[in-house]
Amino acid sequence: MTVPGARIVAFGHYQPARIVTNDELSKLVETNDEWIRDRVGIVTRRIAAPDETVADMAVAAGGKALANSGLSADDIDLVIVATCTPQSPLPNVAAQVAARLQLPAPAAFDLNTACSGFSYGLATAQHAIMAGASRNALVIGSEKLSDWTDWTDRTTCIIFADGAGAAVVTGSENTGDIGPVVWGSDGDKGAAIRVEGRDGYLQQEGQTVFRWATTAVAPIALEACEKAGIKPAELAAFVPHQANLRIIESVAKKIGAPNAVIARDIVESGNTSAASIPLALSKMTERGELPSGAPVLLVGFGGGLTYAGQVIRCP
Repeated sequence: MTVPGARIVAFGHYQPARIVTNDELSKLVETNDEWIRDRVGIVTRRIAAPDETVADMAVAAGGKALANSGLSADDIDLVIVATCTPQSPLPNVAAQVAARLQLPAPAAFDLNTACSGFSYGLATAQHAIMAGASRNALVIGSEKLSDWTDWTDRTTCIIFADGAGAAVVTGSENTGDIGPVVWGSDGDKGAAIRVEGRDGYLQQEGQTVFRWATTAVAPIALEACEKAGIKPAELAAFVPHQANLRIIESVAKKIGAPNAVIARDIVESGNTSAASIPLALSKMTERGELPSGAPVLLVGFGGGLTYAGQVIRCP
């Protein structure tokens, strides 16, 4: 049965126990706390244990979101895991999550648009629910970027981290609970963030990404607001991908949302790619920073270069 819209009913998140400080990284590469804070705004990041997998973190975050939703495992008929860092391509992470959470025979697939993955996954779940292909979906962003990081490269090892965030999505009579998605890609700059070969490490052309993000993301964000019928001044929060604090603050200033809480989870969690938006959202909700029904702007952007933005209403 089709429904007019979809809504998020709960969030959940997970972060590994190990906290890595800037001072610890200064023992591995030529850097220091002041340089890292100035360049990317990160103070600490979480790094998974060697035997901790993308699926492990996805299960933890997804299980928490499911518990917070009030739904049962039997209610979930779609699992989407956004990730670009699985340990292996088969079996996919979503199928592993479904089995470990004892979800009975849901559709299950992984989605890889890197840092915009959660926003892509959320839009895909929304469309499936509105089309009648799903009733309730579990959308997870989970990344173990530490497995793909060259810990001798100071341009990348200071940035990336591990973690997971999740949301449970269900049908809604209100079309504005998850607004229309604005998504696309800029393939001309796609190689700016890359892994070369099966044994390669994450590489990033930092200045290219920075210039693109600080010029292209704000118009995407404003278009998402316009499609949702929301003015920037009405936003309760702005939760962009946690790529770099300088990028976040630049985009926030250009959007002009004077009443919005700006997510800055990058400071304590680092860049967790597809996990960063749901991770920040879940923590903000847990702290009581986002009132129920409040409009929040999400914008994911990253590898590809892909982007996706939408306005949601808080559960």
